[in-house]
Amino acid sequence: MKILICSDGMPAADSATRLGGLVAAQARAETTLLGIAEKPQNEASLRQALETQAQSLRGQGVVPEIVVLAGEPIREILNQTSTTNYDFVVIGARRTGSTGLYWRSEKTYQVIKAIPPPVLVAIGERERLKRFLVCTGGKEFIEEAVQLTGKLAAAVGASVTLLHVMAEPPAIYADLMRLEEDVDLLLKSHSELGENLRHQKDELEKLGVPAQVRVRHGIVLEQVFNEAREGNYDLIVTGSSQARGMFRHYIMGDLTRTILNHSNCPVLVARAGKKTSVTIFGALKRLFGLSRK
Repeated sequence: MKILICSDGMPAADSATRLGGLVAAQARAETTLLGIAEKPQNEASLRQALETQAQSLRGQGVVPEIVVLAGEPIREILNQTSTTNYDFVVIGARRTGSTGLYWRSEKTYQVIKAIPPPVLVAIGERERLKRFLVCTGGKEFIEEAVQLTGKLAAAVGASVTLLHVMAEPPAIYADLMRLEEDVDLLLKSHSELGENLRHQKDELEKLGVPAQVRVRHGIVLEQVFNEAREGNYDLIVTGSSQARGMFRHYIMGDLTRTILNHSNCPVLVARAGKKTSVTIFGALKRLFGLSRK
């Protein structure tokens, strides 16, 4: 596993260094500590600050490579992650407000949207990473996020809960609601949701990761935070998707942005794979469990 920890050398970045070190130590990951000086005259003081943070990492059993660059931070992080393949990038998330669309430093959201690797956002203080909550959506294109979560969970010895939130259906669909609430029955069904969740659970267990499925009904954000609070999770995993067009960047939806705004624990913003096209027969098959005769 290869990890990039981004730091501006300031005390606020210590949370990213500690979280990155916690993961790197348990995963025995190859770790780079990256600092970017916006002005060349700041390089010496930045390097000295990074050395102090690196000393803290060494105390956790991690020996990082220190890289100091000069330039615009987002552009330099993008260049670094475009030339080297990292499993994920760790960044801090200083809170700047509690109103509007963005409650944390603007650069937090810019990095998430700009760089290719998944981004682990250091929020709160965690001394362990033992319980992960994955907001799956129950779709195939979240598979890459589940795979990354499994790899990380296996490395640190964590369990994973796959959470799917359904809107409250009309009363005439009460039988469907009961099916979804009975997780064992849902996982045995031939519905698209049941098959995808079963596959995701199986993939995690193949990696030796204890996994369970939770299905809740109601408003998605409300139910995600209810589950996060009741389950006392150490990490929330949510997704982002690549935008269409000639410019490669990632779309951070309302769910991911709001989780970042409100979360009291680290958030891993994974990258979703491409949505697969589905034929009419394929859609009916997934919905009703049909098969060709």
